[in-house]
Amino acid sequence: MNVKDLKVGCQTFTWEMLGDRFAGGPDDLLKAISNGGYAGIEITDTMIGRYAGKPAEFGAALKATGLTLVSFAFGSKSGFTLKDQIGADLETARRWIDFAAAFPGALVSMGSATVVSDGPRDDKFAIAAEFYSKAGEIGREAGVQVAVHPSSHHNTLLFDRADYDRIFSLLDASLVGWVPDTGHILRGHKDMADTLTTYRDRIRYVHLKDVDAGGTWAMLGKGVCDTAKVIEIASAAPNFNGWLVLEEESETAAADPAGAVKTNRQTMRGYGA
Repeated sequence: MNVKDLKVGCQTFTWEMLGDRFAGGPDDLLKAISNGGYAGIEITDTMIGRYAGKPAEFGAALKATGLTLVSFAFGSKSGFTLKDQIGADLETARRWIDFAAAFPGALVSMGSATVVSDGPRDDKFAIAAEFYSKAGEIGREAGVQVAVHPSSHHNTLLFDRADYDRIFSLLDASLVGWVPDTGHILRGHKDMADTLTTYRDRIRYVHLKDVDAGGTWAMLGKGVCDTAKVIEIASAAPNFNGWLVLEEESETAAADPAGAVKTNRQTMRGYGA
């Protein structure tokens, strides 16, 4: 895949992380992302707002702003690590998979497994893998690809390379894909390029995010992320769909989310995307 074939989308967590400081709704997100020069959006269950359960209406809103739904992302208070919550989590997965099915090519991104209860940490990988795999089966039946999105946030089960090795050893690569997030990988892995290369067959699309040498979120291009290398590896990945989704969590974005994502889009043009 050539750089000119890449598509650039924006994740809505830039606004979600503001909590009560963001008083807008999904239409405000669509407008800001479209005005920022993006072609696509990844929206979450928290930010979908009035469009939840109304894919036709959301599709009309996307069309009006010239955006494509890249992926729908969701998480759970269970952290996907509570055995007795697997059934409820799968019902949630089915709901959002059915929603995404209305948008050809859209994926469903499942949040990072997270430790939310006592007990051996090692035991929680099997629970998470059971959920992810069963969600993958639901997705396959609906014609929607699903993927796991590890994070480096507090109590994540999927932080360092050993964690990635463990969860991926339990997942069928053809059933459950991977949304690598460069910022989260850099915070937990000594060699991001090796992790991306080792598991490149699992890559479906990429979250591009930057951090400084200490692991603090930074604007894209202002930290230690080797964006050109990421693009090189992803572009050669056999199941990569061409979408680079920019996600911004820095203090700059907290002060001016719309301005920050617009700046990041301009930064990507420097890489030819």
